[in-house]
This record gives sequence, structure tokens and C-alpha cells, in this order.
Amino acid sequence: MMSRFDAAAQLLGVTEEMYYILKVPARQVMVGLPITMDNGSIKVFEGHRVIHSTILGPSKGGIRLDPAVTLDEVRALAAWMTWKCAVVDIPYGGAKGGIACNPREMSAGEIERLIRAYTVAMLDVFGPDRDIPAPDMGTGPREMAWLMDEYSKSRGMTINGVVTGKPLVLGGSLGRTEATGRGVTVAALSAMDKLRMNPYRSSAAVQGFGNVGSFAAELLHERGVTVMAVSDVTGGYYNDRGIDIGAALAYRNANKGTLEGFNGAERITNEELLALPVDVLVPAAKEDVITAENADSIQAKMIVEGANGPTSASADDIINEKGIMVVPDILANAGGVTVSYFEWVQNRIGYKWTLDRINRRADRNMKDAFDRVFETSQKYKVSMRLAAYIVAIDKVASTYKYRGGY
Repeated sequence: MMSRFDAAAQLLGVTEEMYYILKVPARQVMVGLPITMDNGSIKVFEGHRVIHSTILGPSKGGIRLDPAVTLDEVRALAAWMTWKCAVVDIPYGGAKGGIACNPREMSAGEIERLIRAYTVAMLDVFGPDRDIPAPDMGTGPREMAWLMDEYSKSRGMTINGVVTGKPLVLGGSLGRTEATGRGVTVAALSAMDKLRMNPYRSSAAVQGFGNVGSFAAELLHERGVTVMAVSDVTGGYYNDRGIDIGAALAYRNANKGTLEGFNGAERITNEELLALPVDVLVPAAKEDVITAENADSIQAKMIVEGANGPTSASADDIINEKGIMVVPDILANAGGVTVSYFEWVQNRIGYKWTLDRINRRADRNMKDAFDRVFETSQKYKVSMRLAAYIVAIDKVASTYKYRGGY
């Protein structure tokens, strides 16, 4: 994150004072959470919440449950959220939270007690006008419901807007589940338009068949793109005539959430998927899958990043030299935070929008953001990634100048 930030700040001519204002998180909170486990023992978990910026508005960012959670990781993800919100012109700053634990080895009751304890520890941090959490790795609507309930208890009233990604019955928004994958599709189609690629004559490979990747694959397929390969943790699946995405989704949903044994395609590895000669490559699984070691083997004409940080900084120069357009993560996967913002707006006004209105507004927001970044890349003669950082840093820095320090 910092290597891209440094390059963009230098191109913008950001002053040393502003550089440190934008670099240093506004607030970092670490807590110890003693939780009674089902066997009666007490285990202490370490939790984090980093508020990177509140210059544009209340901070926004997910909460992840993962054994590898560290403060440095949360700091980087919080900064990414600041830039992501600024790129798509949403009045939020960036934040991120995490608890070092393995939710796959915990019961629902243990996870509930952990989320509620984390919420109590963060009562002076969270708030619909201060810091708004959301789901991330290892969390979902269930955990957000617990968080909202615990926060509401402390305030003596129901406060839906303290968190997004909630179940629909608790004030969640229509369209939120597919929002990130839909945004990836809008970004991909916008990029294809700039490169004068006909979707009906184009092919794609999607690495990752979770929430983001599966919706992106489905929507690209609906727009006429031939999805030749998909993958998940069990490996890759390739069909040169195109995979039946509907059949793959039905198989995954009936097969404990994996594609293991899917017979509508031949088996390949995830590494082989990345190197396929397709028009569009969508890495939508995890970070650092495209590195300096494998970047030279990529044959796609464009990369649309559905995951956070799927391309390492060391691979950027190699990708750029090959002439591959990259629609960066802070732009491509910002559809999720866009609809999260819509959820918060609906909670604040107490009125639900229709799915059609949400999709139209989200699509327009993503398209406008893509156009801003593309124009900036042309103006500065830089990659789309650096252009996205330039757009974001310029917006936050300009806002800070108007607000002033002390």
C-alpha cells in the first residue's frame, strides 16, 4: 500500500506535512478480549481497530476474524479503505478491524461472545456518525447483527446505522450481497469499452469463486463474455468453449460451497488459470497472487482486481511493461462499499430503496469513478493504479486544506 501511495504522492507534489497527515492513522486501538469458551475455559483474544482517516466523513471498514490478523495488516487495509472511498466519491474515511482467531474452530456461541465483547470494547470508537463497521473475512450478516444489537443495548435504542452488511430484516440493503461482484463487472465492461473490446467476442478467467468471483463470473457471462475458467480452493476449472456458470453455481451450492468434482470443465491449477490467454483476468481470491515470479507469464489483455491487493507491488512494473491494463482493487472492488454507503443512507432516512434504484445508482457511481481514474491516467501518463491513488490522495488532501488543522 505504502509503495503505491509514495509514488502517487510524489507525482502530485504533496508537501512533506501533508504526506504525514495522510500517512499516519488517526487512531489505533488494541484490546484484549477474555472469552469463556464452551468447555468453561477462558481464552484471551487480541482485537484491533484502526481509524486511518475521518477527513471526508465517518470512518468505514470491515471486521475480519482470522488467525493471521496483525496490526500492520489492519493499518494497511484501513488506509486502502480511505483511498477506496475517495476514489468512488463516498463521504467516508477509512477504517479496518480484526480479531486474531480461527472462526472455523469456534462454535457459533463462542463467536457471538467474541463479537459482543469486541463491540463493548469499541463502544467509544463505533457510531453511525463516527466509525461504521462491516463484514470482512470470517464475518457476515450474522456477526453484524450481533454487533448492532450489542451497540444498541448500550445506547438504549435500536441504532441500525452503526453497521452495514446486516440481514435485510435488521435494516440491511437489497443488492449488498452481489454489490462487489457487480462493481467488478461494471469496471471490466468500462475498461473493455476504452480498449474497444466487444464483450460478445471476449473471454475471461476468474480466480476465486466466492462471493465476489462468482457474482462477477455470472454477470460477465450475462453480458456476453465467455468465462473460460473459474477456480476456488480446490483448484481451477477450464473449458475452452466457456463454462456454464449457472451449472457451476448450482453445483457449488449443493456441494458444501466448493467446486470439487465439477465435471463441466477440465482441472487446471490456480497458477495455470492466471496464465491463460484470455482477454480479462479477474483475481478475486486473496492478496499477492500475481507477483514478480509469475507476472511475466500473464497473457490477459486486462486485469480487473476483485480481491484486495491481488497484485504485489513488485509485479506492477512487469505488468505495465507488458501493456496490460490493470483496473486496481481500490476502484474495481469498490461496489461493495458503495452499496454499504447506500445501506447507511437508508438507515438514516428510515426508508428502503428498491433493488433497481440501488443497482442503477451503484452502476452509475462505479462508471463515473472509472472515467475519473481513466482521465487521470491519461493526464499524468501513468497506470490506472497510480491514477486511482492520485484521484484519492488529491481528494483527501484538498478536503483537509479546506477544513484546516491546528
